[in-house]
Amino acid sequence: MRRADKEIADRQEIDRIIGRSRVCRLALVDGGLPYIVPFSFGYDGTALYFHSAPEGRKIDLLAGNPNVCFEFDIDAEPVPSGTSCGWTMRYRSVIGSGTASFVEDPAGKRSALETIMRQYTEGPYEFPEEALRKISVIKVVITGISGKVSGFPGKTGG
Repeated sequence: MRRADKEIADRQEIDRIIGRSRVCRLALVDGGLPYIVPFSFGYDGTALYFHSAPEGRKIDLLAGNPNVCFEFDIDAEPVPSGTSCGWTMRYRSVIGSGTASFVEDPAGKRSALETIMRQYTEGPYEFPEEALRKISVIKVVITGISGKVSGFPGKTGG
């Protein structure tokens, strides 16, 4: 990272940012072009989980190239200035890369969906067998991750 003073190297702080996030933006490769999709998600510390319809552009792209990039951000707001060029943004963010695969077995899908639900609410959770058959579940194993903070006092926004 170019600005070491903005880097978040503490994995626990990165995990806290992900824990507070409500949307994960997943970037896929479409030929030589990027394609980005906002998702609800689940996170277990080593992987991200997403659910989707079983067909469509993102499914086709992931089947052809499992390499992805992801992004989270929280606390984003503009910081005004007296001059146009003085304006900036305050935020905490996480960016990473990973390898996607499809979870096929019903028990794996159920576990992934529970992970997704825990991001947003407390259980218990129920997933009918028919619903499990009708969806795709994507698992992204994280291969690299970093965090950045800007506009907050201290490295972690204290």
